[in-house]
Amino acid sequence: MTRKLLKGGRVIDPSSQRDGVFDVLIDGGTIAAIGDDLSATAGTAEIIDCRGKLVLPGLIDTHAHVYEGVTGRFGLNADMCGVHSGVTTLVDQGGPSCITLPGFRQYVAQPSHTRVLAFLSAYLVGGLEGHYYPELYRPECLDVDATVKSARSNLDLVRGLKAHAEIGGFARWGVDVMRIATRIGREAQLPVYIHFGQLWPKPEDGALAVNPDSIFNQVVEMLKPGDILAHPFSRHPGGFVELDGKLHPLVPEAIARGLKIDVGHGSHFSFQTARIVLDAGVMPDTLGADMHGYNTSVPPPPGTPDFHPDEEDHMFKGKSRFGLVSAMTSMLALGLPLEHVVAMVTRNAAQMIGMEGELGVLKVGGVADVSVLEDARGRWVMRDNEGTEVVTDRWLSPSFCLRAGQRFDAQSPILPLAQAA
Repeated sequence: MTRKLLKGGRVIDPSSQRDGVFDVLIDGGTIAAIGDDLSATAGTAEIIDCRGKLVLPGLIDTHAHVYEGVTGRFGLNADMCGVHSGVTTLVDQGGPSCITLPGFRQYVAQPSHTRVLAFLSAYLVGGLEGHYYPELYRPECLDVDATVKSARSNLDLVRGLKAHAEIGGFARWGVDVMRIATRIGREAQLPVYIHFGQLWPKPEDGALAVNPDSIFNQVVEMLKPGDILAHPFSRHPGGFVELDGKLHPLVPEAIARGLKIDVGHGSHFSFQTARIVLDAGVMPDTLGADMHGYNTSVPPPPGTPDFHPDEEDHMFKGKSRFGLVSAMTSMLALGLPLEHVVAMVTRNAAQMIGMEGELGVLKVGGVADVSVLEDARGRWVMRDNEGTEVVTDRWLSPSFCLRAGQRFDAQSPILPLAQAA
């Protein structure tokens, strides 16, 4: 592997509080030097012109669905969402379970060029077809001991647990499933990532009466510091914003108790909801793209279901093109500072997975995971899943990334095309 000199880009690394124009010298899979002008010490290194570009620690997508094949249409190809989209690390959210984790390791994590980690599903069946069959997720379909054992025996791969708190589940089983899932998190001593918003339709018959505004506080009471609340910008009821259009009053208390907030972008994202949450002073910690086979333009595998609630709710009917970097652009369009957006997908994401100082940082002697982004100025239109349009004057797009020093150009077929305003 040749030496590479990333020349003259704007290096932003929140972990080291570095923000300026620097050179980055890569030697094999390691960062050899970071400095103002390293040309004299680069020797025969390949020089890569990064002027006008952002040079960032390798991006970490905290919400991926990449158990390709096993989860049916739901799981996408890891490298398509990862290195070929400018992202060096993916965290699969709830695809593998204690039963299917060995297959996830052998057929996804090990062969992928992208670093792939997982938040293990609290449910025995994992993320089959994106939880298309809700009866597989009832309380009897969780096993505390088996899931804790699996997680603790695979800590190189498993960085947390995934569970769901939404109207469809609460209408069927009340708090039982969530109580078991949070017990798994405590016994495994790992963070639990909680999905809020719509997942399953509410059952028509025999359902418990559920007030969506009561879900958030019931779930928060079960959680421990470091657990993660997902989809703060979802337009669906049962999460951060109440039916009256105001921030749930317990959100500030949840933050004060040490809970973290992840923007699982995907089919849940609403500019209007985001405005409510941000204007109330709530700033999310991390950002995941939440791409899967029912909200992207990827052709479905033959024989998988034609319909999925997530696709039905998605105004583009599965025809979207997006990724983590375009999700970053949407955060900028909402007015979040670039420095915070970069922290969401680098330092903060590394903290979430317990790998701070190892990932999400550019440091001499550290792994050469680097993401290089184009940073264009102009006027472009962004649309959310409600059809709301927002005009942004800044558009980020991936150029290439280095994963342990190996270069991968951003050529994923699901990368979005900027639409001029």
